[in-house]
Order: sequence, then structure tokens, then C-alpha cells
Amino acid sequence: MTTETLAKTENICAYCKRSFAKESTLAVHLCEPKRRMQQRNETGVQLGYQAYLKFYEMTQGPARTKTYEHFATSSYYRAFVKFGRYCQDIKAINIPRFIDWIVKNNKKLDHWCRDAVYEEYLHDYLRTEPVVDALSRTLEQAIRWEEETQYPAHDYLRHANANKLCYAIQSGRISAWVLYNCSAGVELLGRLNRDQVATVWVAIDTEYWQQRFLKYPEDTAYAKEMLAKAGW
Repeated sequence: MTTETLAKTENICAYCKRSFAKESTLAVHLCEPKRRMQQRNETGVQLGYQAYLKFYEMTQGPARTKTYEHFATSSYYRAFVKFGRYCQDIKAINIPRFIDWIVKNNKKLDHWCRDAVYEEYLHDYLRTEPVVDALSRTLEQAIRWEEETQYPAHDYLRHANANKLCYAIQSGRISAWVLYNCSAGVELLGRLNRDQVATVWVAIDTEYWQQRFLKYPEDTAYAKEMLAKAGW
């Protein structure tokens, strides 16, 4: 074997098996399989991988044998990564539950990144999530506002911009568990104009939530107590 042949043999991409005359060319070479392996630790890619595993687990049984290498060579790789990055971009609430919901409801894979699908999931999830999760998420939102404005977090509903608050309600960042069970929340709802109420109505449907509070009196009492202690 000549030196030239040996060099060509050694300079082979481990991912696409393409050979190169120079080691330096191989070093800068970036094929699709190599790129996918290099991106494996990115948040959106990992979320896509978890969705891939859950999809196979729920449709074909245990997916323990599905390694990341299987995922990276799958014909569905791009679709799942697109979904993972979508969840990351919109800061989807409870992504594992979203994945479960989307698979159980037989949503087509190419529809997973549609806002209408996420909004349908969110409507279902916000109505049934544990009260602790609802309170925690609203508190996290208030803490972020505190960091931006230097106002205390417990004044979030009292002093934040009303339109921004409406968006936070609509997107599930502020829960009806909070709005109906503390003085600051009730005051905010009273300040909203007709158009603002219309934008958040799906999230604050009074009839539904009053029935839920009656059905779960211990959770309601817990929410009131925690919010009062926190100054809300």
C-alpha cells in the first residue's frame, strides 16, 4: 500500500464514510450525519429525541433500544427536531405532558408545530393541572417580572402592563387558580376592559372555574392560603 493510498484510507469520515486526501480537509468536513451528532446536546434536539422515544413507546411498545444514533439516522429526525425546537421557542408548558397528549390524540406529525394544536392542548391542560403546578408557574412569571422591573413579585398583578398580563393569562403563564383566589387577581379581572376579557376568556371561563373550585375545596383553600401569605 502506497503512502498516498494509506492517507486516503485513514482520512475517512466516521459518519458518512467519505474519504479525503488531507486530514485538514476531513477536520473541517461537515456532513449531515456528523452535524446531527454534533447537535445532540442542543435543547431543541434533545426535546425532539424525547418526543421520538415517547412516540415509539406509545405506538409500538418500549423504546429502550432506540438510541440517539437510531434517532439521528431516522427519516423522521427533521420532523421531531423541528417539534423540539418549536417547544423551546414557545416555551411550551409541561412538554412531557404535551408530547403524551399529542400522541394520544393522534395528531399528525406534520401538524405538531401548529399553534392551533398547542392551543388545544393548553386549553385541556390548564383546566386539569395540579394546583401546585399552577401556582408555581405564576410565581415564576412574577419573579421574572420582578427581576426586570425591581418591583416586588407579589405586586405583579397590580402593576404590570395590563395587555402583557392578558397575554400571560392567554398563554397559561398566569393561572385561573391565582386570578380567582387572591385579591390582586380579582382586582385585575375587574380592571380589564371588554376586549381584554375577550382575549383571555378561554383561560378564565368563570362558570367552569367556579365549578372546579367547588369540586376541589381543599385545593382552593390551599391556593387562597398560599397566595395570601405571599401578599397577593
